[in-house]
Amino acid sequence: MMLHVTTTCPNLDSAKHLAREALRQRLAACVNILPGVVSLFHWQGDVDEETELQLTFKTTEALGPSLVKLIEEMHPYDLPVITWETVGTTEAATDWLLSETL
Repeated sequence: MMLHVTTTCPNLDSAKHLAREALRQRLAACVNILPGVVSLFHWQGDVDEETELQLTFKTTEALGPSLVKLIEEMHPYDLPVITWETVGTTEAATDWLLSETL
């Protein structure tokens, strides 16, 4: 099994900064950065619209809490929305994930 931890960032620099730190600390084996996400959301009494980048961190269930903590501490937003889900994957991908994380 693999855990996907997802969040959004306002720009490529902040997205890469989070991704590189998670990889440096071996809290994730891979981070996908998808540009061009248009987010509409309620914030402080208004409906806002922003173009963001979506990040998906591939990690283990055991490392999920540490990864979420890192994202919360380093994220440029006052309130980063962080979600996670367990996903099935191949045995080879699971072996790779385990070999590349703590």
